[in-house]
Amino acid sequence: MTNATPLSGTAPQAPADDTRQPPGIKVIFFTEMWERFSYYGMRALLVLYLVNALGYSRDNALALYGIYTGLVYLTPLIGGAVADRILGKRRAAIVGGVVMMLGHLAMAFEPLLYYALGLIIVGNGFFKPNTTSMVGELYRGEDDPRRAGGYSIFYMGVNLGAFLAPLVAGTLGEKMGWHWGFGAAAVGMAAGLVQFCWQQPALGRSGLMPHQGPVTFKDAPLIAMWSAGCTAFVVGAYQLWKVVGPVFGGLPTLAQVAIAVGGIGGAIWWIIKPDAKDAEHAPLTGAEWGRVISIVIVMVFVIAFWTGFEQAGGTMALFADQNTQRMVGSFEVPASWFQSINPLVIVALAPVFALLWTRLDQSRFKMGDTLKQALGMVVLGLGFIVMAMAQGIADTGVKVGMHWLAIVFVIHTLGELMLSPVGLSMVSRVAPAKVLSLMMGVWFLSSAAANYLAGVMEQMLHGSGYALYPFLAAFAIGAGVLLALLSPLLERLMKAK
Repeated sequence: MTNATPLSGTAPQAPADDTRQPPGIKVIFFTEMWERFSYYGMRALLVLYLVNALGYSRDNALALYGIYTGLVYLTPLIGGAVADRILGKRRAAIVGGVVMMLGHLAMAFEPLLYYALGLIIVGNGFFKPNTTSMVGELYRGEDDPRRAGGYSIFYMGVNLGAFLAPLVAGTLGEKMGWHWGFGAAAVGMAAGLVQFCWQQPALGRSGLMPHQGPVTFKDAPLIAMWSAGCTAFVVGAYQLWKVVGPVFGGLPTLAQVAIAVGGIGGAIWWIIKPDAKDAEHAPLTGAEWGRVISIVIVMVFVIAFWTGFEQAGGTMALFADQNTQRMVGSFEVPASWFQSINPLVIVALAPVFALLWTRLDQSRFKMGDTLKQALGMVVLGLGFIVMAMAQGIADTGVKVGMHWLAIVFVIHTLGELMLSPVGLSMVSRVAPAKVLSLMMGVWFLSSAAANYLAGVMEQMLHGSGYALYPFLAAFAIGAGVLLALLSPLLERLMKAK
């Protein structure tokens, strides 16, 4: 934190013809890069650590991974609401960074595992939504021509951190000791916090409520109080879970999923529900209901996509560790390195796909958003066909070459580029303005559900006669074909006036 004097008025405005990015974008770029470095560094090691160091069974390690990554997608909805109503975005982001740093440090102590994961989950909820929305506040308004470029720069920061994390934290964790890897993640988060606080003047008024000034040392008691409160919440929640957890765990998996999704969905609705007294939230018209229903239908297919895609940090991480020949001369390539392929391909090809969609949309081969996402699902399924072939070789007792996993990661990233950016754009364009926030919340709920399902899918298939990767291949391709068939109807609903 700095001792900078409070700023008044609005953020410095560039001249109308100025195409330079605001200086604050660099601050948020590096803050997000370091935060993603810390998150993906820990994520790359988690399942490997649970199985190889703590002796977790494969099923239990994957289930914990699914619960953890699922909750990471849910807490930003709560953290965003707290920032909007109480703390302001900038202070909430700092609280989140402090709590996450504590979580990464706690990972160094085996008895604190569950508390550490809880701290990272809660801290991410305060940090992630607020740094993202602060990017938009750097610009003059919705029509500022620099806005799209600013978010592209921000996106590159996310992927740069995700690329470096497995290479640095993963290598330290696997080669020098698990706690070195988790410690590197904590250092990354601390570096992000320091530079964010130190360079606040470049942010102008971004992330501040009208009555707030920049964060100074005078805010330290407030930040410490909220950080302590988050820590107390995690401790209390875990103690409660030790009582409720065995009962919940004894239920069938489908019942667990239904209860979790229902409870979380109800909480999200309570947080971001429209105000019935607000004239802007009049009842939806028939056409608006059609647009909402079309988004929900697509969301179901998106759950299927991410359930497969998120095997990257679970079963595919274990495949890299146990079934892949990783020796290059006398050097053994860390299993976590494979998780750097996805962000590397995204950085390389995201501009290519942006240009491709623009050219297609201007030609007679124009594709609707739902058809693009259907194609992404089919591509994901093709990746799992390759993965099933690799698993078939490994089942004979032979470790496969590293190129198998590399090919799968590249194919899956191509599918992601067809589905993820297109889906977010679709929701922002199609959802009625009066329920836009709610629909975005529901969209991210789909990612949370998918991450949980990704962790328990292998366990759900036990005894069914279906192997995981062939099932995911058929599931993804079948869902993609079905979505393509529904595409004309969905596109009509989305365009209804």
